[in-house]
Amino acid sequence: MPAYRAPVEDTLFVLNDVLKYKRYDNLPGFADASPDIVEAVLREAGRMAEEVFFPLNQSGDQEGCTRSEDGAVTTPKGFKDAFEQYKEAGWMGLAFDPEYGGQGLPYTLHSAIGEYFSSANMAFAMYPGLTQGAMAAIHVHGSDAQKQKFLPMMVEGRWTGTMNLTEPHCGTDLGLLRTKAVPQEDGSYKIFGQKIFISAGEHDMSENIIHLVLARIEGAPEGTKGISLFIVPKFMVGDDGTLGERNGVVCGSIEEKMGIHANSTCVMNYDDATGYLIGEENKGLRAMFTMMNEARLGVGLQGLSIAEIAYQNAAAYAKDRIQGRALTGPAAPDKKADPIIVHPDVRRNLMTMRAFNEAGRAFLLWAALKSDVAHRAEDASERELSEEMMGLMTPVIKGVLTDKGFEHAVMAQQVFGGHGYIEEHGMSQYVRDARIAMIYEGANGIQALDLVGRKLPANGGRAVQAFFKEVGEFCEENRGDETLSFFTKHLKKGLNDLQAATMWFVQNAMAKPDNAGAGSHDYMHLFGLVALGYMWALQAKTAQEKLADGDDRKAFLEAKLTTARYFMERVMPESSAHLARISAGADSMMELAEEAF
Repeated sequence: MPAYRAPVEDTLFVLNDVLKYKRYDNLPGFADASPDIVEAVLREAGRMAEEVFFPLNQSGDQEGCTRSEDGAVTTPKGFKDAFEQYKEAGWMGLAFDPEYGGQGLPYTLHSAIGEYFSSANMAFAMYPGLTQGAMAAIHVHGSDAQKQKFLPMMVEGRWTGTMNLTEPHCGTDLGLLRTKAVPQEDGSYKIFGQKIFISAGEHDMSENIIHLVLARIEGAPEGTKGISLFIVPKFMVGDDGTLGERNGVVCGSIEEKMGIHANSTCVMNYDDATGYLIGEENKGLRAMFTMMNEARLGVGLQGLSIAEIAYQNAAAYAKDRIQGRALTGPAAPDKKADPIIVHPDVRRNLMTMRAFNEAGRAFLLWAALKSDVAHRAEDASERELSEEMMGLMTPVIKGVLTDKGFEHAVMAQQVFGGHGYIEEHGMSQYVRDARIAMIYEGANGIQALDLVGRKLPANGGRAVQAFFKEVGEFCEENRGDETLSFFTKHLKKGLNDLQAATMWFVQNAMAKPDNAGAGSHDYMHLFGLVALGYMWALQAKTAQEKLADGDDRKAFLEAKLTTARYFMERVMPESSAHLARISAGADSMMELAEEAF
């Protein structure tokens, strides 16, 4: 049986010591989240993750969701009660606008606890996660009346939300969608069509479900320019907020999936359903991307979350399972064999996972702070640059953290050997659950193209140059420090490779766009590698300073330094391979005739 412990101490180290969270006290909401409050929130979230959500993970996977003939969906045993506890604790509105019942605390804190919930039970955490994304879209693009009508009940957790994009014939290319919206005399619309892969599309945990649906108004232009966004509630909502008759939206079936069995991924049929335009006509993608960007960051967090719980269980197993003897001689002479953690290849797996998790956590929280600045800072230029930085980092976080999350779930499974292939030990579920994160909310190949094709050149490359400057200045400022020169040397090499790859695109992608497409995956991972390396350099600097000051977390801090050295020695050198593949261009990739495949 697997186990889970929320990494609260590591989160506190990153927030308080590395990112110096308290310096943001001038931003709205941060003053209400003092260090003692943050710690209390994290510990309570960790407790709920460990004691309430985690025990339902394996049973939920085995039981799955069931659909009745009338389209109603029942979630696995215990989920409804767990969601009630989530709702009563106020987690849904932790970082949301107080005007609609939220607590207004930092998005950074919301992100930190989101890791714990997703590690404990990814399928469960998706229900509130989709709701929070829908809340964000309505908050930014909805009318005052729509916000007053829908947001308070969603913030309270009594109503949940979804996003409806994909159709049987179109996923990434949303310009092909066929769902139709017909204007009505009262200003509403009738929605007709079918959506697939709708996470949390129907379930029994909330009183109402507020669907955000992309559709084309009759007569609208073809392609993405003619797409609008609509609010389509499961039950109609009266002017006084009371629920009325059932709307014309029903779950046609539950998708049979590889993983996340406890989340009701539905085929949703819209037949004469009443919907309400949100935002402007034909501007639906812009409104939906408010939700998509938040969802993409949440999916990146899922990659980290699965990697973390998989690592925890692999490390525990490696210390317990005896097999063979250490190459240097018996490590446990009183036993018939040594625990497998003595073997270098097992250590390679464990250290690689650990190095990714601890840097990934710092990267996510660093990015979440950028989001808080973008939405809360008084200075307009500061907000704008932080917004651009978040746009740049969103595909990196989503793509890199989910690719590596799956890779490291497989790595953890490998540590278990044959037992990793047996359902009892839980590793199979983590591999299956992690796989979807590389696909939904924009497949990772699309994330890479978005990074290279849109985010790099945005505003003359201002965001990427700001990132290069931040990392470069850190290396230069600490180059003369003997205790840090090892880390800055490796980080600077990675940064040089990233800058060289960026320049190669500038020189070679305009004339031959396939060069950008062929190198985009490697570029995304090269960018992620440098970002994670930067996080390790920041953590190493902090650990050195704390040790010099006599901090009583000696073992914890020394472990940080060892893991940082491992990352720089064994992981960061991959930057050279990424650069070599990018620089090779697209010729050999694109040359083979189609009929040869």
